[in-house]
Amino acid sequence: MAILSGVEVKTAGSRISVKGPLGNLQRDFPPSITVSVANSQINVTRKSDERQQRSLHGLVRNEIQNMIQGVTKGFERTLEISGVGYKASLAGRNLSLSLGRTHPVLYPLPEGIDAKVDKQTIVTIKGVNKTLVGQIAADIRALRPPDVYKAKGIKYAGEVLIRKEGKTGK
Repeated sequence: MAILSGVEVKTAGSRISVKGPLGNLQRDFPPSITVSVANSQINVTRKSDERQQRSLHGLVRNEIQNMIQGVTKGFERTLEISGVGYKASLAGRNLSLSLGRTHPVLYPLPEGIDAKVDKQTIVTIKGVNKTLVGQIAADIRALRPPDVYKAKGIKYAGEVLIRKEGKTGK
């Protein structure tokens, strides 16, 4: 796979570090997978042709590709909040969510993750690490998952909810 301009890739044993305009990422990989950099190309090789080695080979290749994309373009995940009185606001490095409880829920954002709130009902999570962005979005969604009867709660943008009829819907 080719290295984009403005991206610097270094390997040291089983650790790879990628540096780009948006930040730095480091990751350790299994010692059975070898990663080498030569002539602005990244080569991923495996020691054997066993099933587990083949699956790790593809995983490592995709993880490196995600690291390069993260430091050049970044990743983002958008959440939509729906329900009467449900809203979000940003207070410093904390995301304050009013989700129908007696108190607002404060969610501290880790380093490397930025959040933006639009119209109090749309939250956008941004960062360079794809895994971390997805995990933070999943944690926030888990605070109030969407209800199948009233469609209230936090859902991903573009997520299709199949609503159920209530007891009186016969």
